[in-house]
Amino acid sequence: MTGRSAAADSTEFNQNGLQMSAGEMADLAQYATEILVERWQQLADERAWEGDFRDSLASLLDEDPPEEGHPPRHVIDRAVKDVLCNTLRLDHPRSFGFIPTCPTWPGVLADYLAAGFNVNAVAWLVASGPSQLEAIVVNWFRQWFGLPEGAGGLITSGGSAAALHALVAAREAANNPRRAVVYMSDATHSAQMQAARVIGIPASRIRALPSDQGRLMPDSVAQAVSADRKAGLTPMIVCANAGTSSRGAIDPLSELAEICADQGIWFHVDAAYGGGAILTQRGAKALKGIDLADSIVFDAHKWLFQPYEGGCVLVRSADALEKAFAIQHDVLQDTVWGVKHANPSDLGIQTSRSFRALKIWMSIQTFGLAAFRSAIDNGLDLAEHAGEYIRASSVLELMGGSLSIVCFRVNPGGMDEDALAHINRVVLAQMFWHGHAFLSSTSLDRRPALRLCIVNHTTTWRDVVETLVEIEEWAQEAVS
Repeated sequence: MTGRSAAADSTEFNQNGLQMSAGEMADLAQYATEILVERWQQLADERAWEGDFRDSLASLLDEDPPEEGHPPRHVIDRAVKDVLCNTLRLDHPRSFGFIPTCPTWPGVLADYLAAGFNVNAVAWLVASGPSQLEAIVVNWFRQWFGLPEGAGGLITSGGSAAALHALVAAREAANNPRRAVVYMSDATHSAQMQAARVIGIPASRIRALPSDQGRLMPDSVAQAVSADRKAGLTPMIVCANAGTSSRGAIDPLSELAEICADQGIWFHVDAAYGGGAILTQRGAKALKGIDLADSIVFDAHKWLFQPYEGGCVLVRSADALEKAFAIQHDVLQDTVWGVKHANPSDLGIQTSRSFRALKIWMSIQTFGLAAFRSAIDNGLDLAEHAGEYIRASSVLELMGGSLSIVCFRVNPGGMDEDALAHINRVVLAQMFWHGHAFLSSTSLDRRPALRLCIVNHTTTWRDVVETLVEIEEWAQEAVS
């Protein structure tokens, strides 16, 4: 076969139905963009939550894959109507449940661009620009948290993956001791306990110590460490909180760091939610001592207003991750470029990695840090004002909170704890099914509490106060 005929056969062989013309591509991209912009403009007028039961959604979506394709605009319309609209609108200005977020538009576009360029941020050879940019963004975070030169990290899918990376690094730094123990408070996010289990710590050696208003007390840690050493165990990691997901509580970081330094224990800080506050003056004051951590977990897709996924793990010694995860592989042998060209795949468990750093970089380059500081400060201000409103209410009781989280309950007076728990469940259900806003609940000192978490740069005081008024109205109706 001649070279010309072979090339012709190859061209014919590669023809398939998975390509579109440039005009079709641009038209669909514009159509999708118009849908997103229209959604953004109408978002505040919609309810914060929309969803349906499994049977109803199965009747819309459960089918065999089509042998022949459908018109692409029809597919987009169906995805929007039947799938994407049946969600909690996490970026709604009155979405206060769990830990929501409202991404910046440059962040959204960054994910679109990264997907369009088909980036695998695995190694310098494969993605030199993305690898360099990720190192720059990680270094920004390092500086924000006050970690020294020589610290480093990795952008991850979220706080859970970041926690796992941190605890693996801690285990390896301790030479994988037998009968290791991990310490945390009973208010610590489950991701830290899951990470401890994954690295091989059984539940019997995970100490979930009683907290004081959500805070891990140094004395209880010191006592537990002493008792475990006497029992022949090896205290390995203390997991502290820089803003619990339940009430935003911040552990006494400096005091815990001192205990860890004295005892040779890895000091890990979960700042997935609260870490963004470090950019503000009062937030930095509240997080004093976080610079003493051996590892920090931070989520840019929370209080840094980025699309999911945007977690980060930071370690005090950059080589701690490489020592824990770097394994030479013959398929990747060409990617070794030396110490000045670190490969992200040597710092974590993924060898197929989306380019998550781009959205952070593009958002900050577009708006500047001052705009982010202002947005974070706004969340802190709104939480303070919400607390003041609740204190003055005749039917609401302030129960706690810190940073931008406010915990409270309906308490018109004259009810026992069981009755109060019931009425708060009723009010929460009414808000869930009929309210314009969305909020979730938690438990503080074994008492049910309603909870507002304000991490949206579009939320105003009107959004907060009208939500509280609506709760008061449902409370009055439930009482009567």
